[in-house]
Amino acid sequence: MIMPAGRPLLLPANPKFIAMTLVLGLLANMLLGLLGWRGLPDVLAIVLVFWIVYQPRRVGLVLAFILGLAMDVHESSLLGQNALSYVVLSAMALAMQRRLLWFPLREQAVQIIPLFVIASLLEWVTRLIVHDALPHWSQLFAPLLQAALWPLVGALLLAPQRRAFDPDNIRPL
Repeated sequence: MIMPAGRPLLLPANPKFIAMTLVLGLLANMLLGLLGWRGLPDVLAIVLVFWIVYQPRRVGLVLAFILGLAMDVHESSLLGQNALSYVVLSAMALAMQRRLLWFPLREQAVQIIPLFVIASLLEWVTRLIVHDALPHWSQLFAPLLQAALWPLVGALLLAPQRRAFDPDNIRPL
C-alpha cells in the first residue's frame, strides 16, 4: 500500500503491546461496569476497532468474539450479546480498513461513528428482545463519546510505533 504524503513510517506493532492494550481495555470496561456508570463509552470496542484497522493480520473476528464472550460473562448478560456486537463491529471495521488508513485520526473519528452506532443498536435490540427493557437515555450518547475518544486513543496506541525524529541525510527512512 502506498503511504499518503507527509505521513511518517511506523515501526511494526509489538504483539505483546497489542495484547496488553486489549486486556487493559477489557479491565477498563469491567471497572466501569462495576461502578455502574451508564452511558460511558465502551473502551474495549474502541481499542478493538483500532487494532483491527491498524493490525488486521494480528487482531481479527475470533479475538473480537472471545473478548465479547468475556464481557458477557462479566456482565451476566445473555451469552453472545456483546460477542455479536463486537464481531459485527469488527467486520464492519475490517471492511472499511483500507479506506480509513488514508485519513488522519480526526477524520477517521467521523467515519467510525456509524460503526459504533450500529453496534450499539444491535446490542440494544438484543437486550430489548431478551429483557424487554429500553436503554437508558445516557446510553444513547455512548457511540458519540467513543468516536470523540478515537483520536486520543489512536494517538496513545500509535505512540510506541512512531519512529524517533532523526534528521540524517544518509538514510532515506
